[in-house]
Amino acid sequence: MKILVTAFEPFEKENINPSYEALKNVRDRIMNAEIIKMQVPTIFYLSTKKVIEKIEEISPDAVLSIGQAAKKYSVNVERVAINIDDARIPDNAGQQPVDTPIDPDGMPAYFATIPIKKIVEEIKREKLPSVISNTAGTYVCNHLMYGILNYIHKNDLPIKAGFIHVPYSSEQVLDKPDTPFMSLEDMTRAIEIALRVIATNDTHISVPR
Repeated sequence: MKILVTAFEPFEKENINPSYEALKNVRDRIMNAEIIKMQVPTIFYLSTKKVIEKIEEISPDAVLSIGQAAKKYSVNVERVAINIDDARIPDNAGQQPVDTPIDPDGMPAYFATIPIKKIVEEIKREKLPSVISNTAGTYVCNHLMYGILNYIHKNDLPIKAGFIHVPYSSEQVLDKPDTPFMSLEDMTRAIEIALRVIATNDTHISVPR
């Protein structure tokens, strides 16, 4: 089994993106799964293009994307991606789409096909905070989640896919009083738990088509 795991480069004047810093420490093999790691640009469309190219190159069984969510206290496992870009800030290429469909011919939304409730349950079992989130936002994280699921759907591929948001890391909040954070070590643990669940659950969850 192969699982492609993506994480973003820094954005919005941050020096790091904790999603990628945590991913770098994830083991290269978890259970029966080979873990292929990839950093993606925080750029609309280009992020999806890069991941689709990697999917076509390696034919993974699952794709898990990780991103940073400011002001979150927990590991947020996303339920759904919506077909809209509405950016509060420009991406790393200066693009700032407003109320723009990601794919004018695409479905309004796609549900994650990884076992989100089991992932949250197992992360919490390890004494780490985790919740199911019902919005991945309307920035590049949602864009990438939607783009991957849209590509899988349109090509009828047997690939599970989903998205997890992690909080700031401790070094990012040194000048942000009262802002929640999580250690990179705990983020790495949470990602590895999610990957273990994905690797040991061979069937898709049922989602509307």
